[in-house]
Amino acid sequence: MAYRLAVLIPCFNEAASIANVVANFRAQLPTADIYVFDNASTDSTATVARQAGAIVRREVMPGKGNVVRRMFADIDADVYVMVDGDDTYDAAAAPDMIARLHAGQLDMVVGARIAVDTESYRPGHRWGNKVLTGLVGAIFGNLFTDMLSGYRVFSRRFVKSFPAHSTGFEVETELTIHALELRLPFVEVPTNYFERGDDSVSKLNTYTDGWRILRTIVQMVREERPFKFFLVCSTILGFTGVVLGLPVFIEFLQTGLVPRLPTAVLATGLMLLAGLSVFSGLILDSVRLGRLETKRLNYLLQPLPFQAYQQEPVSYKADDVIDHS
Repeated sequence: MAYRLAVLIPCFNEAASIANVVANFRAQLPTADIYVFDNASTDSTATVARQAGAIVRREVMPGKGNVVRRMFADIDADVYVMVDGDDTYDAAAAPDMIARLHAGQLDMVVGARIAVDTESYRPGHRWGNKVLTGLVGAIFGNLFTDMLSGYRVFSRRFVKSFPAHSTGFEVETELTIHALELRLPFVEVPTNYFERGDDSVSKLNTYTDGWRILRTIVQMVREERPFKFFLVCSTILGFTGVVLGLPVFIEFLQTGLVPRLPTAVLATGLMLLAGLSVFSGLILDSVRLGRLETKRLNYLLQPLPFQAYQQEPVSYKADDVIDHS
């Protein structure tokens, strides 16, 4: 059955590699429309991509999150392949990833990176990815092994229901949490991850972008798990209030005096804030449920990417796929 397939490639200063990326995905997915979204590059990325046969669009607001928001809003398709323009991901894996999306009636297939070269996956990035993925897993569900992979296949339902808020590389975190929050079916597929070319430079800053991703996780916890978030805040405030107020209270019982009035006032204020924090969490949790229902309804309004699915189950080797559907 024919369906519309789009390859989305966000790019910033990838003139050295974008032609190979376009050519490789054109060879693997000859019926796909290949879009290169140039994020205000200062080199010849747009020209090289256009010469390679890609449809070039431009997003002037800097940051990968802004590019993804624009791509998802502007491009109309049934199935979307998103990949970075640095020629580090294996285009040969794309047909199998699409087949798994089809056969499993999934909304997302993630290319979990397996480093082919010793320099392809820097130790700092590898360690940071494990820590951040583990943190998201502990809060939202331990279902991903490579949360920050930039190689993904999406259904139309996923793309058109995704409320993109992030501006930079933290967009992968947002994509992951969106799938976990709506309990969308997805799988992770191990894919080769190659070293960048000599003329290609990584745009990811280990510390700056790591901090932004961590900040995004905290914000998402506050928005998607408000009761837990404010319960933790309440516990900290309450514990501090008890530590400060207990000696004052004991002294009052013994002498009938409150010589440390400022400390007593501070402890009382902290306990009041602890109570308000709990009630705020309860109220915001009700708001969250309403927002979640709205996102779910928006998801259900989108048509299925395939009108007919394979009736016979497709068998894969256990080592080839981590199924979370």
